[in-house]
Amino acid sequence: MANEWMIGKKDRSGAQKQGFEKAVLVGLVHQLQTEEEVQEYLDELDFLARTAGAKAKKKYIQKLPHPDPRTFVGKGKLQEIKDYIDEHKKISMVIFDDDLTGKQVSVLEEFLKVKIIDRSSLILDIFASRAQTAQAKTQVELAQMQYLLPRLRGLWTHLERQRGGIGMRGPGEKEIETDRRIVRDKISLLKKKLEKIDQQNRTQRKQRGDLIRVALVGYTNVGKSTLMNRISKSDVFAENKLFATLDTTVRKVVFDRMPFLLSDTVGFIRKLPHHLVESFKSTLDEVRESDILLHVVDLAHPQHEDHIRTVNQTLKELEVLDKPTLLVFNKIDLFRKRNYDDYLEDEVKAEIEEGLKNNLRHTFEEELLFVSAHTKEGINELRKKLKQMVYDQYMVRYPYQAKRW
Repeated sequence: MANEWMIGKKDRSGAQKQGFEKAVLVGLVHQLQTEEEVQEYLDELDFLARTAGAKAKKKYIQKLPHPDPRTFVGKGKLQEIKDYIDEHKKISMVIFDDDLTGKQVSVLEEFLKVKIIDRSSLILDIFASRAQTAQAKTQVELAQMQYLLPRLRGLWTHLERQRGGIGMRGPGEKEIETDRRIVRDKISLLKKKLEKIDQQNRTQRKQRGDLIRVALVGYTNVGKSTLMNRISKSDVFAENKLFATLDTTVRKVVFDRMPFLLSDTVGFIRKLPHHLVESFKSTLDEVRESDILLHVVDLAHPQHEDHIRTVNQTLKELEVLDKPTLLVFNKIDLFRKRNYDDYLEDEVKAEIEEGLKNNLRHTFEEELLFVSAHTKEGINELRKKLKQMVYDQYMVRYPYQAKRW
């Protein structure tokens, strides 16, 4: 089942082989999304497509009060997309920024004669290619089944004429019900399997003792894994792609004889499919059970404030917003490269950054630091601040033991 979600061909390790598929991206401006937001979402969709192994050749945006129930976009725009695909024979898929129904996928594929993918199925494709452990693979398969279940009827195009009623209860209707039952049984089986894995993980967490736990959280591709390598001086997989980290990685770190656990978690993203969040709730138990949160932000990204709000919303759903949190604005080196003139004086740069810090403190009311995991700038200050936060937690939990540190 998992292979059906893969875009392009991948090797045994799950890595994308050379040779990107060509794609067209489609976004819709409607009552709930402005044109500026849609353009930003499409840029993110472009990055998602590249991560999955597809290259966007063209982007289409249309303004409609609401999506067309059959074709998502209007007939004129759909014909425009078809004309482009007919002119460029190498286009093999169209990726829509919003979720499509099974019926919409069926109608669009029939008309455009290429693969039709929506944002959720694209993210599922990336997750399927990144999953390495039994837990991650089970979580992804569960999310795939939950995504598929409500779309079964629309995907059964040969049942279009069977409206039900007298003389219409043929074998096809029984067949789709059989498929639904198979998918429901599979979902039930996967949930039981996850419960068993969760139980094993809970046992492992208990065996770690009573060490203070620190969790790295943040938007995807903000540099959490690289930052973890800097703090823990360990070797955690890091890559400039979305969802490079899918499984939670935990390392024991010792600052001046004071030990604590540092965990790297899966990144968040806007418009993340609900069933995917539900499937990965167990992975995020590390966040729930942590004592301190390091919220990592990509300062160089123009929408970093929106990213903070997206992560905070997810943390709110996990009921962990009340934990001691340090905002770590990463990639300060890239921020300077993108925003500063070569002839700008150092004093002026320092004033700009101090003003930016004050504005961010006022907006989010959190302690914050500017660092660069790439150049190691600010890492010593981060380690010093983190050490104090861990010490404060030990003082609350084990005051006599903490005094020895």
